[in-house]
Amino acid sequence: MPVRRRMLILAVPTLAAAGCGFALRRNPELPFRRIALVGFAPRSPLGEELHRALAAGVEVIEQPARADVVFEALEDARQRVVVSSTAAGQVRELQLRVRLMFRLSTPKGRSLIAPTELLQSRDMNYNESVALAKEQEEAELFRAMQGDIVAQVMRRLAAVDL
Repeated sequence: MPVRRRMLILAVPTLAAAGCGFALRRNPELPFRRIALVGFAPRSPLGEELHRALAAGVEVIEQPARADVVFEALEDARQRVVVSSTAAGQVRELQLRVRLMFRLSTPKGRSLIAPTELLQSRDMNYNESVALAKEQEEAELFRAMQGDIVAQVMRRLAAVDL
């Protein structure tokens, strides 16, 4: 097969994908340049992931008075709830939850986003004989839920009208 023909065969799918408007997902454009994150626990996984996502597009600063907007976490919680158990008292099913309650305001106190609650939950079967594997599955589910919440927050921040 000639080289030109091979190149043409490889180029067609690429051009077709480009022509349909396909683009990789990226963080939305935010209407402010500086944001302060307050209210998160010192080593909050959700706070750290939100900080990383925001730092890709805006400056995250420590002093709320110098920021364009202030993101205040009112509640940042992870929950592990037993949904069902056997007659012997062994856990059979868990529900994992990640909850973020927040508000967004200007440094002077004008509300941009009223207190809002975002909640993600996942059900997980549990078996004591494979506890280590289930622990890793639980950690992975928490990371996925946390990523979903950060994506929702980023979309809401992009829609803010200053």
